[in-house]
Amino acid sequence: MQQPYFDKHNSIARTSGGETEAVLTAVANRYIGSHPKQPPVYRTYRTDGFRRSADYRYEMNMEERLTNLADGQYVYVWSRLWSDQAAELPFSLSCYGPARVIFNGATVFRSNLNDDVFPDRAAWFRAPLLEGWNHVVLEFVKTGTGCGGRFGTGSIKGAPLHYLAPTPERDGQEGWVYSEPQSAAWPEFPSPGAEAEALSRRWLPEASWPQAELEKGCFARIFGGSPGQIAFAWTKLIVDGIGPQQIELSGTSHGQTALYLDGRQVYEGEGDFHLVLRAAFGEHDLLIRSARPEKDELGWGIAWQPLAEGSMARFEKPYPVEGLAEPWLYLGPFETGAVPEPGEVTRLDRAFSRSASRPEREGLTAPFPSADKGDAYVYWRADRPFTWVRPFLENGMFGKWNYPLGVTLYGLLRTGQQLGVRHYIDYAAEHIELCTRLDSYARWDQAKYGSPGVNHQLALIDSLDDCGSFGAAMLQTHKERKLQGAEEAAERIARYIALEQDRMPDGALYRVRGTTDFMQGTMWCDDLYMSVPFLCGYFELSGEQAYLDDAARQFLLYRSRLFMPDLQIMHHVYDAKFGKPNGVAWGRGNGWVLFSLSELLAVMPESHELRAELVAFYRELCEGYLRLQGRHGLWHQVLTDPESYEEASCTSMFLYAFARGARFGWLADPGPYVRAVFRGWEGLAARCIDKHGNVYGVCRGSGYSYSKYYYKDELTWQLNDTHGIGIVLLAGIETLKLKAFIRS
Repeated sequence: MQQPYFDKHNSIARTSGGETEAVLTAVANRYIGSHPKQPPVYRTYRTDGFRRSADYRYEMNMEERLTNLADGQYVYVWSRLWSDQAAELPFSLSCYGPARVIFNGATVFRSNLNDDVFPDRAAWFRAPLLEGWNHVVLEFVKTGTGCGGRFGTGSIKGAPLHYLAPTPERDGQEGWVYSEPQSAAWPEFPSPGAEAEALSRRWLPEASWPQAELEKGCFARIFGGSPGQIAFAWTKLIVDGIGPQQIELSGTSHGQTALYLDGRQVYEGEGDFHLVLRAAFGEHDLLIRSARPEKDELGWGIAWQPLAEGSMARFEKPYPVEGLAEPWLYLGPFETGAVPEPGEVTRLDRAFSRSASRPEREGLTAPFPSADKGDAYVYWRADRPFTWVRPFLENGMFGKWNYPLGVTLYGLLRTGQQLGVRHYIDYAAEHIELCTRLDSYARWDQAKYGSPGVNHQLALIDSLDDCGSFGAAMLQTHKERKLQGAEEAAERIARYIALEQDRMPDGALYRVRGTTDFMQGTMWCDDLYMSVPFLCGYFELSGEQAYLDDAARQFLLYRSRLFMPDLQIMHHVYDAKFGKPNGVAWGRGNGWVLFSLSELLAVMPESHELRAELVAFYRELCEGYLRLQGRHGLWHQVLTDPESYEEASCTSMFLYAFARGARFGWLADPGPYVRAVFRGWEGLAARCIDKHGNVYGVCRGSGYSYSKYYYKDELTWQLNDTHGIGIVLLAGIETLKLKAFIRS
């Protein structure tokens, strides 16, 4: 017999006074409070460091990088990882020769003879991370096969992992450092609090400019370029005094230069300048626009005189970029005719076309083809060798694009609309818009650097999981509030589903490949949710009937392979390798089916040729699920096994779909389903939601098996899993609407 998730004294059913609104408020507030709004972290990045490929592994070919490397010599590569809590994560290494991986001074992986001679194979291992900083060192030995490897995450979708340079002069910079060739193995390695020995060594690439470059002007050493090209420099002028202050700025410019304060031109000329400005307390954008001179013997750039002693002003970074030592960012060079207006420049959410022959592509659906490599566009740089600025998403939730968060945000959106709480709507919209606003930039970032630091699943779509769920939430939120970049992202997702996503000969969506081998050649009932709600939303946005027709056909195609007619429910997966379904009725997989079918019927015109058949299928499924409701009003992890745990997400989806069927007239006899909804919601509130708004009993992300014991015993539940929070909210909303419908 299943033990309760918590003592009934802590149930929200006991503290909410029977008010569903109070339950929704507690769940929504707990989620938002635990995951506050946070922007990406902007960091410096060296393009002469290790490039990270689309699989989020760094290419570390030390034989190519160190041309004087001899057989038998060692090379060491060092970086740091931050972890908010102690954890064990998966990693992967493909070896070009003997290799060892050291975490915090302890060896966690050592290659064997087989690894060393198959560089295209990946060795997988798990390693523990401490809470806080973790030092990661790779030891490579040069042999006749090579030296180095490809190292990085073992979970591309779940944990792309951004490594940070470990030395003080590179503090905050993304990437690694590496040693010169060593004649002998090192006896010890850095760990938290014990880095002194490692820091005493010389690390490459060199952090600073050579002296010859320092003698050039700042624009000359950063950009080079041709005479007449334009570049920008941007800083913040901070004024500390109360009231308007008189600020004196002096310096020398080499190249025709204009200065703009908060978008207003305050100087134009070349050579020595002295400006007296009046500026109010606070931050002001100071922008330089400079043209490379025909003759630049003196160096293209600008040299500032120190601000006068006692000045109430100072220069600060224009944005808190980690790894940026000086207070200036640089953008360019631009050819004549492609130079952006000064008022358009001071932003970090886009790349800029450098050439008049390349039109600006912001807003187009495919702006950065891989053949472009990003070279036709420019972004902000630092006054360090080969150093650019990049955004990296480093918080766990806000701003992340993945499918469980899609339904979480959909639930928050609908909760805000139902309760009239604008804060919930804005939170969902701002999370989604952080993704859509950076979509165009992220694709440029991927083209230039190999793997984007933000939006990695949207930028590198290769499955329905990557796009459908979050895309559907995006479209629903876009109805409420126009989101920058949403329609362009939606068009790209629609094109992917229609033209690129793998299908069986009859048009059924299925998985040819996957992040794990067992996904290959399979059809999951989950994928009706990963496709249909988005297709319905895109039909509403575009008015193109083909997307709705495709959504409708998918249900009939999935029914032909996954439906259990005797039980009137669905198998979880059909595997083409075996030519049959897996025989297990997983709760959430079935929930996705009924949830998605209700989304389809809600937008499908009464006149649609497949509507009658789909309504009949909906009723058939509802009959099957109704019979399996448990004694506490909940459904089980394995629907047909009452000894498996009571599962909150599938319960919520059945309640959602039953309630809609009763309200919209899809059910011939709605009475039993109305009673099931109220009983199920009471069960959720009593057994799966505590008084603080924590949600229990949500199955974690799944694989699949032909054994029900995998689902029952191995596929455990997690606290506050994002696969369930939004669905619980949606179930509560539909319960409220059903009550109002019955009373009306």
